[in-house]
Amino acid sequence: MSTANLILKNGRFFTGDARKANASAAAITDGRFSILGSEQEVMAQKGPATQVIDLEGRTVIPGLIDSHIHTIRGGLNFNLELRWDGVPSLADALRKLRAQAQRTPPPQWVRVVGGWNEFQFAERRMPTLEEINAAAPETPVFILYLYGMALLNGAALRAVGYTRDTPNPPGGEIQRDRHGNPTGLLIAKPNAAILYSTLAKGPKLSYEDQLNSTRHFMRELNRLGLTSVIDAGGGFQNYPDDYKAVEELHQQGLLSVRIAYNLFTQRPKQEIEDFRKWTAMVRPGQGDAFYRMNGAGEMLVFSAADFEDFLEPRPDLASSLEDELETVVRHLAEHRWPFRLHATYDESITRFLDVFEKVNRDVPFQGLRWWFDHAETITPRNLERTRALGGGIAIQDRMAFQGEHFIARYGADAAAHSPPIRRMLDLGIPVGAGTDATRVASYNPWVSLYWLVTGKTLGGAALYPASNRMSREEALRLYTQGSAWFSGEDQEKGTLSEGKLADFAVLSADYFSVPEEEIKQLQSVLTVVDGKVVYGSGKFGPLAPPLPPVSPGWSPVAASGDLPGASASPAHAHAHAHSHVHAHSHVHAHPFTPPPSLWGSGSGCDCFVF
Repeated sequence: MSTANLILKNGRFFTGDARKANASAAAITDGRFSILGSEQEVMAQKGPATQVIDLEGRTVIPGLIDSHIHTIRGGLNFNLELRWDGVPSLADALRKLRAQAQRTPPPQWVRVVGGWNEFQFAERRMPTLEEINAAAPETPVFILYLYGMALLNGAALRAVGYTRDTPNPPGGEIQRDRHGNPTGLLIAKPNAAILYSTLAKGPKLSYEDQLNSTRHFMRELNRLGLTSVIDAGGGFQNYPDDYKAVEELHQQGLLSVRIAYNLFTQRPKQEIEDFRKWTAMVRPGQGDAFYRMNGAGEMLVFSAADFEDFLEPRPDLASSLEDELETVVRHLAEHRWPFRLHATYDESITRFLDVFEKVNRDVPFQGLRWWFDHAETITPRNLERTRALGGGIAIQDRMAFQGEHFIARYGADAAAHSPPIRRMLDLGIPVGAGTDATRVASYNPWVSLYWLVTGKTLGGAALYPASNRMSREEALRLYTQGSAWFSGEDQEKGTLSEGKLADFAVLSADYFSVPEEEIKQLQSVLTVVDGKVVYGSGKFGPLAPPLPPVSPGWSPVAASGDLPGASASPAHAHAHAHSHVHAHSHVHAHPFTPPPSLWGSGSGCDCFVF
């Protein structure tokens, strides 16, 4: 019997493996579990060079796997963004905004991009434009609110050049005062092109800082117990150009999260050209266990993207959908490329399934992994059709952030099974859990697990009856075994099993017994990927490899974690004398009054991004 590289003892292991449901110790050899069992059994593999860690009775779970997240794009921007995730009051959020505005040098912006809503605040309201301008009178501020709107202060309006003469783009509105001047509110009507194109006008990190930012984002995910992600691509994320940073980190052996990535088409009406090019240059599964290509999507064709903004009516999709989608799906099926498709509304899913069934008659899907993402309003009939084609469904906690708006538009009865997770499981459909972070939901998996278990939104609104809620074990399985299916790696990870990859998290408290409200506060105190420590806190802190200082030094990440309940970063503050960013002109602000109405109606287009 070979000796182990690492032994963990005195733990409470939830293995997720029915063959060995519990263990108190584990041995790891060459990046895989060699034995799980009693301390006596495991210590038999101890050798002179074996590292032994006493877990002091803590709970150990399989490493969490987010089946739908935008990690690659998120990593490129992480060091630029101020997080309001978990901030308990608007007063605290504005204090963080004010402090960051003072730290941020011209011509940089302060950006709050996703992870919050007004229902988490004690005040139960959003900031006004007047408050934002008072907190940051000179530094440009961009605050993204769900998929519905963005709030810009006066400095940001000047920086992006929006004036009374700037026309509204298709599918969006620049709200104006009675004199025709922009107020600072940008509204998605009903898609977010105006929001994301405006965000893209801001300064970007240099390549060096993108490498640093990606490393710090991965460490933050490790802090929360994440060991693997399936990256869903995204708008303005071109392959291979925008993958250079993560690929370099992979080549240097610096990835601390395993990444399976999907390729997301970038050009409306030219989608088939994108996929023809990509099928000729890369293949699914290409790479290794840390970084591998996973297939196509979540965008396959722009005409099939039923953008989800519950502040606006459901968009009607273009009549060109069927022909365009069929062309791409047929090509992918012929090349045996797994694919995923963003699909919020059942009306859209019906049309998508019509196309899939047509292609399947000519090019059988059998054995080809494909799935819908989101599926909040999918009906029993379309679940049956999905199962018949061998599809899966990746669900995310978007309703935890938008549930109140969904109820206001569609009613509590519709919300009670949006998405119908229990029915999916009862039908035997593969289901994986995730967040869809970072532009709406938080990347924090414990918020998602809380939503699955309690059926509540971030603000405490009850969405689901007991029949559509998960037990704690069921929810955890969706985040481990369930998600592993979506990268075709369910035989390699998702449980703590002998022979499987040694990816796991040791928790700050026992997930299975803490009060429900405390699930949101859980994190890892020791995260291990491939049998190596990638994150530690407290007594386990010295076991983790050090990170370079956050760069640029004025980054919000360097100063985060100063508020109770905030998403604390593992980074410490390090001042740099310079910043690696591209310059945009700095402008002075003047205050605007908040608009009388936040909402509007309008028609959509197919030019938006996720």
